[in-house]
Amino acid sequence: MEKPSGGADKYNVEAAEILANEAQHLPIAEATPIYEQLLLLFPTSAKFWRQYVEAHMAVNNDEAIKQIFSRCLLNCLQIPLWRCYIRFIRKVNDKKGMEGQEETRKAFDFMLNYVGADIASGPVWMEYISFLKSLPAINAQEESHRMTAVRKVYQKAIVTPTHHIEQLWKDYENFENSVSRQLAKGLISEYQPKYNSARAVYRERKKYVDEIDWNMLAVPPSGSCKEEMQWIAWKKLLSFEKGNPQRIDAASSNKRVIFTYEQCLMYMYHYPDVWYDYATWHAKGGSIDTAIKVFQRSLKALPDSEMLRYAYAELEESRGAIQAAKKIYESILGDGVNATSLAHIQFIRFLRRTEGVEAARKYFLDARKSPSCTYHVYVAYATMAFCLDKDPKMAHNVFEAGLKRFMHEPVYILEYADFLTRLNDDQNIRALFERALSTLKPEESVEIWKKFTQFEQTYGDLASMLKVEQRRKEALFGAGEDGTAALESNLQDVVSRYSYMDLWPCTSNDLDHLSRQEWLSKSLNNKLEKSALPNGMARLDKASMQSVSSTPTKVVYPDTSKMVVYDPKHNPAGAGTNAFDEILKAAPPALVAFLANLPAVEGPTPNVDIVLSICLQSDQLPGQSGKAGNPTPLQSGKAGIPAQLPSGPATSELSGSSKPHPVPSGLSLKPTSNRNYGKRKEFDRQEDDDTTTVQSQPLPRDAFRIRQYQKARASSTSQTGSVSYGSAFSGDLSGSTG
Repeated sequence: MEKPSGGADKYNVEAAEILANEAQHLPIAEATPIYEQLLLLFPTSAKFWRQYVEAHMAVNNDEAIKQIFSRCLLNCLQIPLWRCYIRFIRKVNDKKGMEGQEETRKAFDFMLNYVGADIASGPVWMEYISFLKSLPAINAQEESHRMTAVRKVYQKAIVTPTHHIEQLWKDYENFENSVSRQLAKGLISEYQPKYNSARAVYRERKKYVDEIDWNMLAVPPSGSCKEEMQWIAWKKLLSFEKGNPQRIDAASSNKRVIFTYEQCLMYMYHYPDVWYDYATWHAKGGSIDTAIKVFQRSLKALPDSEMLRYAYAELEESRGAIQAAKKIYESILGDGVNATSLAHIQFIRFLRRTEGVEAARKYFLDARKSPSCTYHVYVAYATMAFCLDKDPKMAHNVFEAGLKRFMHEPVYILEYADFLTRLNDDQNIRALFERALSTLKPEESVEIWKKFTQFEQTYGDLASMLKVEQRRKEALFGAGEDGTAALESNLQDVVSRYSYMDLWPCTSNDLDHLSRQEWLSKSLNNKLEKSALPNGMARLDKASMQSVSSTPTKVVYPDTSKMVVYDPKHNPAGAGTNAFDEILKAAPPALVAFLANLPAVEGPTPNVDIVLSICLQSDQLPGQSGKAGNPTPLQSGKAGIPAQLPSGPATSELSGSSKPHPVPSGLSLKPTSNRNYGKRKEFDRQEDDDTTTVQSQPLPRDAFRIRQYQKARASSTSQTGSVSYGSAFSGDLSGSTG
């Protein structure tokens, strides 16, 4: 039988479920180690705890049952597990008479104190009430005590938002009426508003509760969508409970918030932010001791979480428990050998705050000997000595000591330079830069050179400034043929020297221009290198040079207010014929003649009146566009084809150009051989004979103009016949002769 393994599969939920199901069918001796293994990984799984305890209850192992309940009840506030507990208590005390009944009553009170606020606790309240009603009463006094006890439980139940609140209210009304109708009237009227408020809160709470998966196992966050949705659902429920929607007293409201947090941790057990929120909520409410207990529990759940340890130490230090906080810091450091640099730094700061300068200095001297000590510890202690102790000499000595060990760290050099800058020690700053640049590799010294250049711009004169910039170029780009262009001075260097913070000696357009030219220069140099011949002679590919030279020298932003229908001027080489080009090839000559006579108009939308006027006045006959018997198709040359054919011209030539063209978009009217049309030859010849220009145009979309167009068409049809090349409403190209 396979058990959950460590590593990535340690929290394999599916494997754990399978293992738990198998354990249910095994003898208790074989099932016990399996349950212990599962509960070691999922200590807040009420489902596994219940299966474990029920396995022992099946063999009447009372001592083991008690031990299991003592381990899980207070950390697993779930109704099914607690009902299993009360069932066991009743079974144990069933034959003990009055003493057993009293133990059972205490168990019910204990249970309802912890899980009575659960939205699913209605059956528990009902079971407790039934138990109290079943107790024997020897005399009237005992009967009165029993009725009083039942009434108190009812009055608690009817103000608790649960699934059974309405049923409990009905039972309470019946109970009071059965005892005394006169007394019932006053009690019911007193508790009616409280019940109404609880019922309203139940309806709101149910919306949040329904979003929660109560069968989910607590696993470390993996970032899955389901886990994040559950985290959000719990956050919503907690926020709802913190708002005290029922407007009850503060103690009762806080108890409900605590109950919700405890339930949340059953599923968000490995989420440090939930533990932190729970602890800080207690601390803000003044319950510091409870907050500390929450932090202690969180460290048992997440022993490797430094965040929670620092938060815990911060709480102890804030309340003056210095020794307790120190123990937490020491637990983070461990044996000191494997301690992180951050742990050393934070402990030095803690000692400086709580025990003084000498304690911090003593620990720094010990920490610097640790193999895990990095340059961060030196920088942190030197900064603390300079800023807190006001001891620049000590800080300088620390930086110098660290320089022997961390000369190869550019970040350390920069931090040391910043410290010297605060001291206004320009001589030592220059010496530091020179020492560092003499040891660092060029690829590691980029930031050092940048800082050196900025320093000279602030502290140096013009000669030193230019000298450092030239040295920087030589060091980073080299002095050979490849670096010749980089070594030359350019206008960007001037901009860099004479800018300050967000102030620039040029406009943003100038900056764009300079950046663009730099990019073009690099691109050109790369193409020159790639095109070099083996014998050393450079040869540039003509197409490559054209692509570089044709690239604009600045970024051009389009004027969206003058945008027109897109029409490419050049077809890509090898790209097939445009689909619309094929349609126009099959168009009749009348349509070609119409397109040729359309004038150029401004804007993407032509003037309908102009187009309509051309449609009505045009006397161009189809035969004029080509020889008789030879249709005149549209040949697509370099120009593109219009993307659409609306009621007016829609090509880019018609809409965006101020110059008239006989054919839109550069289309040429050249006669072609008869084989280009095949079976359409005779059909087009018939159209040449019967079609007029007026009838071949698409209909306008305006209703009034459509009527005018129909009148003109009717008069024309009486003389020449009729033909239609598509509907103006559908836009389909069709042929219909008559």
